Order: sequence, then C-alpha cells, then structure tokens
Amino acid sequence: MFVSFVYAQKRGQKEIDTSLIDTTRYVQYYIVDGDTIPHEAIDLDEVIILGRLKFKDKLSRRRYLILRRKTRKVYPYAKLAAERLTTLNDRLEGIESKKKKKRYIKILQKYMEEEFTAELKKLTRTEGQILVKLIYRQTGNTMFQLVKEYRSGWKAFWYNNTARLFNISLKEKYDPINVEEDYWIEDILQRSFQSNILKEQQTVLDFSFYDLRNKWSDTTKITSDKN
Repeated sequence: MFVSFVYAQKRGQKEIDTSLIDTTRYVQYYIVDGDTIPHEAIDLDEVIILGRLKFKDKLSRRRYLILRRKTRKVYPYAKLAAERLTTLNDRLEGIESKKKKKRYIKILQKYMEEEFTAELKKLTRTEGQILVKLIYRQTGNTMFQLVKEYRSGWKAFWYNNTARLFNISLKEKYDPINVEEDYWIEDILQRSFQSNILKEQQTVLDFSFYDLRNKWSDTTKITSDKN
C-alpha cells in the first residue's frame, strides 16, 4: 500500500531526496541530508465514528425508531429531487427562449407527477414534512422557493396554503444546528450511509456533523455510548 509516484518536498530548509525513499518494507524512509527518517504515518480519508446509541427510556427509543423509519422512507425522494433539479438547470442553460424553457419545465413536471404522485400520496403528514426538510438539505431551497422559481409565485402561495391544511409548511428549512429533531434526522442519515442502507448524496448546506454531536450530546435525551 504505497504511492506509485514520487514527489519533492521541503522540511524547513532541507531538501528531501525522494529518489532514495525505501519502499521495500512496511515502513517508508526519507533520506534528508544523509539522515534516515522513518515515515510511518498512513494518510486516510476522514471517517465519522458513530458510537452505539443509548436511550434514556423506552419512549425515547420508540421515538427514534419511528423517526428513523420515516427518514429512510423519504430520503430517496429528496435525493432524486436534487438530481432532477441539477438536470433541469443544466438543460435550461442551453435553452434561450423563455417559452421553450417553460415548455421543458412542464414536460419534466408531468413526468415527475406520473412517476411519483401515487407514491407521494401515501406519505403521512410527518413524512411529508420530513421530505420538505430533506429537499432543503439536498438543494438549499425550500419547496416554496422551488415552486415559486420554476412555476410561479401564485402557485407557490396556493400550494403552501393547501399543504398547511395538513399541517405541512413548504417554507420549512432543515436546521440540525438549532433544531433537535433535525439533528437526529442527520444522525439517522449518517448511520444509514455507513451501513449502506441509503446511498449518500452530499448536502449543499454548511455544517459539520462533529460539531453537531458536540453541541447536542449534553442536551438531548438520547446519548451516544462509545462502549
């Protein structure tokens, strides 16, 4: 497990002769001004270590499991929405006519409705709200903003009012930094990615899961146990 290329590097004011690196053993060596310096470190990709969850009580465990089931159910739709949005924007950049752009948007909308409407209608209210949040996680835009931009402000207004009848807000954002439930959704996603239960798609939002764990570890009812 060694690099297949050589490189030059300076340490302080001393030049490293990389042609003399010994890679015949498990330990690499740099020859610096005639001195042999072992290089035993192995550069690895960043990996998040997630400990086993420890629940305060049965109710906390039940709530987490329910949230996990709902999150895993709707995440693929949010991921697909982000992929479709990227495709849509790429195609629209090559279309100059506003009329043709609107026509293309309608064609894509019709395709999405025919493919997913039946499945989306099966979602519960809480699943629908989680989906709205995850779409924001993947696109950086609320559902309200997306409808307003690609359809019209009038449709966005009526869609949001209709959703409110079911206690769903299309303006809801994903905020794991300040909202506890959103933090646990992120925890569920990270564990699902590591277990290959869900296929990861990087979020467009700027936050660190390490920072989230440090913030919420002392305040949440569910704590992480590393044992």
